Amino acid sequence: MKALDVLGISPIVPVVVLDDPKDALPLADALLEGGIAVMEITLRSDAALSSIEQIAKALPEMNVGAGTVINPEQMLAVKNVGGKFSFSPGISNGLLECAKSENIAFIPGVASASEVMLAIENGVEGCKLFPATAVGGIELLKGFGGPFGDMKFCPTGGVSPNNMNDFLALPNVLCVGGSWIVPKASVSSGDFAHITKLCKTALADIK
Repeated sequence: MKALDVLGISPIVPVVVLDDPKDALPLADALLEGGIAVMEITLRSDAALSSIEQIAKALPEMNVGAGTVINPEQMLAVKNVGGKFSFSPGISNGLLECAKSENIAFIPGVASASEVMLAIENGVEGCKLFPATAVGGIELLKGFGGPFGDMKFCPTGGVSPNNMNDFLALPNVLCVGGSWIVPKASVSSGDFAHITKLCKTALADIK
């Protein structure tokens, strides 16, 4: 799987923080039932790698990977537990080299033209714009469209149901990343049916 394959799975990539591995499989089932077959589990908790491993083994139809990958050691750990991809909030030579040598689908975070150029130099075809709304959002992506016409993006950070269609309407945006579709309160209370409903509503609202 390559970066563009990951970004092409669904117009919405759920950005997930899990505090308890027991929630991993019910959440993955809820997303699949809602029509979303990709999930980015951020490495912001001790439960992340265990959760990725559980889903990768039990639900191969769910494309599960990691977010908040900030060094090669984390990237390798994600691969070793069966994660299919790594999202990073930034871009570094260490991550780029690790992704190349280990054949890992890597979607680096970018916020400037220079970072996009570094990605292009290293053969990256898909990037995460992060934090999307804070660094210029739609206007920045429009600006990138001229000099970097072949680069595709997944804006994440500040994306919501109110602006997702504005992002998705741009020709260089394949998908958006969002945490709103997996509310922490719904996970902690076990209300996975609500998450399925949010997925179906969001997908139906895409224009």
